[in-house]
Parts: sequence; C-alpha cells; structure tokens
Amino acid sequence: MSAFSYLDTLVTTIASREGGDPKASYVAKLLKKGPRRIAKKVGEEAVEVAIAAVGQGRKEVIDESADLLFHLLLLWKATGVNPAEVMDELKRREEISGIEEKNARPPE
Repeated sequence: MSAFSYLDTLVTTIASREGGDPKASYVAKLLKKGPRRIAKKVGEEAVEVAIAAVGQGRKEVIDESADLLFHLLLLWKATGVNPAEVMDELKRREEISGIEEKNARPPE
C-alpha cells in the first residue's frame, strides 16, 4: 500500500461526515463554519509545520504535517475541489521545470 493511499480513505471519511452533527464530529463542525474558518486552520497548521521543521524534532514535523494535510483536505471539500484536480495540476507541472512554471505565472 502506498504511503499516500490512506489519503483516499480520509477523503471518503470527510465526505461521509459532511452535514453530520457538529457536536459529534470535528469535520462536520468545521465544514459548517465554512471555507474561511477552515482556511484559517490551514494557515495555522502550515505555520506549525514550519516552526516544527526549524525548531523542533522529526516527530513534531510528522504530527504537524498530518494536521496540515487533514485540514487541507477539509478545505478542498469545503471549496468543492476534487483531490484529483490537484493531482492533475501536479502532473501538468511535472512536464515543465519548476523555474519555467514559476516564470510563466502572471506577475502579482
């Protein structure tokens, strides 16, 4: 089993809890609060991963990365993004160098 195959299971679990009781399900609670709240959690978790990477240990990086991936999957659900769309974009980018891809983006 691939290290990433569990993500499919997690996507299915998240979908099954949508519309559930927010008092009984953290997923239902966050989905009910909407994308803005979930996006905030993604940001918080990303910062925690970065902090763990430079100032804590390997275990903390693993723990915080798990939190980040979970909340990112939740954000995708809340915004109607299918994980396959993200994988397709990663595959598309694989065909060009990272520098070319970045230079092709419109200026901010």
